[in-house]
Amino acid sequence: MENQILGIHHITAIAGKAKTNYDFYTKVLGLRFIKKTVNFDDPNTYHFYYGNEEGTPGTILTFFPWEGIQAGRRGTRQVTEIGYSVPAGSLEFWQKRLDDHHVIYNKVAEKFGEQYLTFLDPDGLKFELTVAKQQDTRVPWTTADVSAAHAIRGFHHITITSNKIEKTAAVLTELLGYQLQEQVVNRSRFVTDTVAEAAIVDLVEATGEAAGLVAGGSVHHVAFRVKDEATLMYYRDKISAMGLNITEKIDRNYFYSLYFREPGGVLFELATDNPGFMIDESKEELGQHLLLPAQYEEHRSAIEAVLPKLD
Repeated sequence: MENQILGIHHITAIAGKAKTNYDFYTKVLGLRFIKKTVNFDDPNTYHFYYGNEEGTPGTILTFFPWEGIQAGRRGTRQVTEIGYSVPAGSLEFWQKRLDDHHVIYNKVAEKFGEQYLTFLDPDGLKFELTVAKQQDTRVPWTTADVSAAHAIRGFHHITITSNKIEKTAAVLTELLGYQLQEQVVNRSRFVTDTVAEAAIVDLVEATGEAAGLVAGGSVHHVAFRVKDEATLMYYRDKISAMGLNITEKIDRNYFYSLYFREPGGVLFELATDNPGFMIDESKEELGQHLLLPAQYEEHRSAIEAVLPKLD
């Protein structure tokens, strides 16, 4: 079936120190460094991509590390949690690993019949390592310290917190094809059946809670996945017909994008599978070079001079 949303494509967040971010995600969490490039609008700032071996959509977490940025604050009108999928039997390993690296975490808990472990990254970004009910068959990136028996597979879910979820829920169901699967107290779980993984969006209704501040340790936007540019433009028409403001198609080098803000205040993106992360590096070389958008290539020396060192 054509013209489908294929779950989450990537999530982009804001960090502080670039080296701290790089060390945490590659050395503590054991993710692969997929791409080292710069912010399209601020070329003196990195844009980091982390994921699995090939940078598969649904595994990609990206960061803008702005040195010295103020700390964000969780609240409404935000993506407040990122859920990663991990194998059954791995949470004890992760609890010990987080403890050994002095990472803030909570004890293992359960929701919707799934066990999860909550932790914060160095900037305060909130994560949950979740053991999915259905086995996650995605092949992970592994390291000497994080084996396949424990390694992160990719996204399990995101959580959006809103004062009222009704209009956000309508975007998920009427526009993006999600269905309400279950509701417990003020948390509603929406799922798409177009993909097996990275398929869940939780909406939490927090009436009266203050809006959060998107800054360091916050999610900047979440991108939903589409197959190609034709599908992208199909959804542009649908989004516009709903009365929502949406951008023109934007070339992000590794995918094509549209951006719009859903009624609850969260910035949504639609991103294509094509052309992918291996258009400028081989699979073996991913993340090893500083790749610049074409318009900044002539300024490479000046950009390299101001970007923080990672080693």
